[in-house]
Amino acid sequence: MKDLIVVTGGTKGIGRAIINRFAAKGFDVITCARSLPDLESMKIAVENAHPGIEVYIFKADLSEKESAMEFIRDVTGLNKHVSVLVNNTGSFVPGQIHNEDEGTLEKMIETNLYSGYHITRGIIKAMIERKEGYVFNICSVAGIAPYLNGASYCISKYAQLGMTKVLREEMKPFGIRVTAVIPGSTLTASWDGTELPESRFIKPEDIADTIYNAWSLSKNTVIEEIVMRPQLGDV
Repeated sequence: MKDLIVVTGGTKGIGRAIINRFAAKGFDVITCARSLPDLESMKIAVENAHPGIEVYIFKADLSEKESAMEFIRDVTGLNKHVSVLVNNTGSFVPGQIHNEDEGTLEKMIETNLYSGYHITRGIIKAMIERKEGYVFNICSVAGIAPYLNGASYCISKYAQLGMTKVLREEMKPFGIRVTAVIPGSTLTASWDGTELPESRFIKPEDIADTIYNAWSLSKNTVIEEIVMRPQLGDV
């Protein structure tokens, strides 16, 4: 039976790079995103690049609980063993506590924290039964050091890192490894239009390689936190 990876938010950036990396190593893929056309084009590209790999796609907005629960039902309905879960869904809205738009905190929490919370709860039960699996949460350096103009984003990412630490402790008796991936400025679509050179950013492919390497270690070892930054420092 082939290994299977679930990656939320898999059509672009870090999520897409993770899918490509694991598909190249023989993993089938389950992913979701809000845009069905993006999902369909990604599925064609990945399956063409890696013959024999199956990519299962589902349209979902994980900032909404019911949509997250529907995605869980889609995944479990396939009756396949999930080896790796990557909670990658996230969004950023600039602002400061005293001046950001009303509702920004709620939206950041729903997208950056609750989505991973619900998806993990739905998928990890089968991992617990089998006593094996790996969960990666794509966190952010904003969750270890605050910066101006990222108030609710930072708050949500601090909470996400805390959730990851709690989950790791809970999963130790079941042999399930849990890693917080904490990247700095990464060259994704959120930086479209920037005049900064590529050398000022982490490549999504580097994050994907790092995640695969962590997964490849023996089950005796877990890398608890991976902090990654551009070599020249964060933007």
